[in-house]
Amino acid sequence: MPHIRDFEGKNVHMIGIGGSSMSGLAGMLRQRGIHVTGSDNARSYMTESLEKQGIPVTIGHRPENVHGADLVVFSAAISETNPERMEATRLEIPQMERSVLLGQLMEGYEHSINVCGTHGKTTTTSMIAEVLVENHTDPTVHIGGQLDYIGGSTRVGSHKLFVVEACEYHKSFLEFHPTIAVITNIEEDHLDYYRDIDDIYHAFEDFTSLLPENGVCIGYGDDPLVSRLLSTQKCRIVSFGISSDCTWSPRGLHYDVTGCADFDVARNGQVVTHVTLKIPGLYNVLHALATIAACTEVGISPDDVAHALNAFTAPHRRFEHTGDVCGVALYTDYGHNPAEMHSALQNAAMQPHGTLFAVVQPHTYSRLKTLFKDYIHCCDLADEILVTDIYAARETDPGDIHSTMLVDAIAATGQNVHYTPTFDDAEAYLRAHWKPGDLVITMSCGDIHLLNAQIQKHGDDYKPEAK
Repeated sequence: MPHIRDFEGKNVHMIGIGGSSMSGLAGMLRQRGIHVTGSDNARSYMTESLEKQGIPVTIGHRPENVHGADLVVFSAAISETNPERMEATRLEIPQMERSVLLGQLMEGYEHSINVCGTHGKTTTTSMIAEVLVENHTDPTVHIGGQLDYIGGSTRVGSHKLFVVEACEYHKSFLEFHPTIAVITNIEEDHLDYYRDIDDIYHAFEDFTSLLPENGVCIGYGDDPLVSRLLSTQKCRIVSFGISSDCTWSPRGLHYDVTGCADFDVARNGQVVTHVTLKIPGLYNVLHALATIAACTEVGISPDDVAHALNAFTAPHRRFEHTGDVCGVALYTDYGHNPAEMHSALQNAAMQPHGTLFAVVQPHTYSRLKTLFKDYIHCCDLADEILVTDIYAARETDPGDIHSTMLVDAIAATGQNVHYTPTFDDAEAYLRAHWKPGDLVITMSCGDIHLLNAQIQKHGDDYKPEAK
């Protein structure tokens, strides 16, 4: 297996460079003196950002893209039949999967904080990163999202602290080297890869087995599977949650009119600090508690953690208010499984609003099939639901699942739902039915955020063309 330290000053080509993790890694490699090129299926704000950094990106996968590369890095979504991987094999160019590269980059750090879980990883990792930077610890950071505070998804700091979002898909996190693990939750997802929830649990079990005996396992104590996992650890365990049985828990929790929480923070039942969040919802209370638990483990006082959390704003596409058009508030959220979308709608419902429109872009055929029953009720809090065509991502259409099947199932429950296959269809419906004071939230980890951009570009006076 090649090691990235052997490629400084050489050429590394990245297939699927526009992905959230891959684009961040590209920036990290460039800062290590490596010449980086990349390719992706489609142009996006990520590929444009990379090009602005001086990293050439080719749109489309072609064999000649790997010519001249000393190493090829690919994401789990890139199969062996990809033309660039096949050409690299023919030319005997070493190849490395994304998670292996990330694992190699975090070797040797005194503290390696790995944030894992079915959802909440990006926000929690971002919170931890911002607290650590704000408290002058100079961490190295890798997040699966864009955080304005660090100027993107990565930050190269000293060799003491590494903070990383540790994804369970394809068991990628088993390539990592955690000294502190933060587990936000364990629920069903990625059932195109895992057999069932037991298979998922065992992957997290294998991940926590990577912790050294002097490491720390921090977990959401109110989650039954996380609690079970904590009870099996050989290293020290720390819990967070709403329950007073957890190591870290809130006291006097209440929310303002936009759903932002204000609470005392207790450690083992004793109040040690106070937090006033600028981001809404119960999940962000939990993310904040996880952050306090992790950051105090590396020597930051609870008050200093709380001070930084009080100023925290979420990374892009995490219940992000993108703007207002025609007096209607537009939000977007990265939520792409039913639990995440329900959480996003809880936040939306806390905002002042008239009609609450939820625009759902189902993400991958396999996820819609395996979690179909959960999808039916994940938007119960919305007044009207719009469903676009499925975002295929890494998959091909199997022919046995379609967005209209979800629309029909939701309609059978009495909910107000509409099939709007394209962004133009969704925009036309919204503009024909919204009124000032309403709220629209678009949800998916596909490209649904571009619908927000399209609506805002068209502005208040746009009139859809008659069909």
